[in-house]
Amino acid sequence: MTSLPLTAAVVARGLAKRGPSGPVYGPVDLDVPAGGLTVLHGPSGSGRTCLLLTVAGRMKPKSGQLSVFGATTPKAIFKIAAIGAVDDLDAVYDAARVTDLVTEKLRWDSPWFRFVRRRAQSVEEVCRPVFGPLPVPSPRAYVEDLHELDVALLRIALANTRRPPLLVVGGVDQLSSVADQRALLQRLVDLGRQQTVITATGNPVDDDLGHRQVIDMPNLTQNNLVHDEGTN
Repeated sequence: MTSLPLTAAVVARGLAKRGPSGPVYGPVDLDVPAGGLTVLHGPSGSGRTCLLLTVAGRMKPKSGQLSVFGATTPKAIFKIAAIGAVDDLDAVYDAARVTDLVTEKLRWDSPWFRFVRRRAQSVEEVCRPVFGPLPVPSPRAYVEDLHELDVALLRIALANTRRPPLLVVGGVDQLSSVADQRALLQRLVDLGRQQTVITATGNPVDDDLGHRQVIDMPNLTQNNLVHDEGTN
């Protein structure tokens, strides 16, 4: 990959993934500028999830080229990308308390020789940048008692404690309420003022949200992939 624009955050060419049962996604081309929120528009499923994991350096593609702020290997991309609110990746236990989840994450982030105490204030410090004007959950609240939107924002906050250049968020359409989906997108737009944020949805995205761009994504479902493979 040559002559990439200096402002490019993510550039992909012919990116594709195959599994034991055949193609998973691709080929996919991406051009994501640095800063702001970019929404990948396409149907939910394993193809879309695996693409998000690949962009965040959590999965290796079978073919194609990928550059994330100049990093081109999964290991290098991993170091500069956070990913959250992706089912089967960062699910939180319903019986866990918010303060315990935050403390555990801060301990993972800290050097082995530093002991991180449980502090109620840590919940505010970790969650406020993601929740913005929305109420931050009580430190003693259990996950099972939180609203669906609050759980999603909490998972993003836990993933984003180090605030790397790239933040990848699972599909906003996993939230059942359209109002909650819009609220989540608004929070991601705000996070995009400091980071490059990428998420996905299969639903229409309102023009007035303030996002950077919406990219229509083909080749994410098995039917498309099988059809495309058979016509080559």
